[in-house]
Amino acid sequence: AIQILNGILILALGVFLGCLQYLSHYFRHVFFFTFYTGYPLWGAVFFISSGSLTVAAGRKPTRMMMQNSFGMNIASTTIAFVGTAFLSVHLALNSMAFKSCQSSKLPDLCIYLGSSSNGLVSLMLILTLLELAITISTSAMWCLGNVCGSRE
Repeated sequence: AIQILNGILILALGVFLGCLQYLSHYFRHVFFFTFYTGYPLWGAVFFISSGSLTVAAGRKPTRMMMQNSFGMNIASTTIAFVGTAFLSVHLALNSMAFKSCQSSKLPDLCIYLGSSSNGLVSLMLILTLLELAITISTSAMWCLGNVCGSRE
């Protein structure tokens, strides 16, 4: 259930980031790197899918459901690693972009957009790291259960 909620929250934060982008035409390319990568959409889809498959496998633990859940959790782990990289790059680019805010045409708007973007991306990064921990632990538990001979 946490994986599903993480996916929904990342999608919602991505929508807010996308809406924030249209406040100003001057700073679009600077503060919205993560939005342009599409991570809030495809990351959320993977996290919701892996959470849904994990819940379904918990309710009806057939071998096929368990394998599908394991595969989707591995894919979500990969997506979470990529998302962590994108979000970290975004925060690094924003810190450099803040330096040019004072020389821009609208310094107050620049600082507002940069701060809001940093806040949304920081929340996404926290949720992505939580998702990473969940998918790694779920995959590890599946591996341990499968290797030890428990086929239930």
